[in-house]
Formats: sequence, C-alpha cells, structure tokens
Amino acid sequence: MKKLLALSILLAVFASCGDADTYEDIENKSEVPDPGTDPVAMTYTKNVKPIIDANCIGCHRAGSSRALTTYAQVKASVESGALLARIQLQTGQQGIMPQAGRMAQTNIDVIVKWNADGLKEN
Repeated sequence: MKKLLALSILLAVFASCGDADTYEDIENKSEVPDPGTDPVAMTYTKNVKPIIDANCIGCHRAGSSRALTTYAQVKASVESGALLARIQLQTGQQGIMPQAGRMAQTNIDVIVKWNADGLKEN
C-alpha cells in the first residue's frame, strides 16, 4: 500500500512538471489581444475612404485647396496631424470638422486606428 501511494505521488509530481512555464517563458509570451478589438488592420480603400466620402468631400472636393479626394491627400492630412485633431474636436469648438458637427465616434475611431495601423492603402 505504501509503495502504491509513493508511486502515485511520484507520478503526480512528474505529470505536473511537464508543461510548467519558466519565468523566462512567461516574460517572453506575447500579449494576448483584447477580445473587444478588431485584429484586422484598417485600410484607406476599405475603411477610411467611405467615411471621408460621406463626411468630407462636400467641402474638400477635387480642386479645392484642401482636397481630400485621394489616398495621398488624406494620408498627408493625417500625418500632419490636422485631420485627426480637427475630427476629434467637440461640436461647438472652433475648427471642428466636419463643420456641420462631429461625426460618429466609430468613424473617428476607424481613422485613428488606420493611422495606428500604418496608413495602409489597400
């Protein structure tokens, strides 16, 4: 009986040590993404262009001094900080874009994420 108990304890110890992580393993593991975030990178063509077309083209059409009709124009405006700063202002604040009032926060979030994802075109 003692041998069976000793053997059971020994087997339990070996079984529990097989998959144990070392401190180094734990430190080197990549961060688990937040399940509430979309792991897919935003692109200009798929995600941003429809927002710009719906909210900005009325004033920022081709030929205007601050046109936002091409990928290069929108990218340059984001990189300069102008577009991100102005779309994040609150309704009533001077300089808000669109001038008619703040666009939906989900649209702002898409443009911010597109910037964070590297301003990909397609």
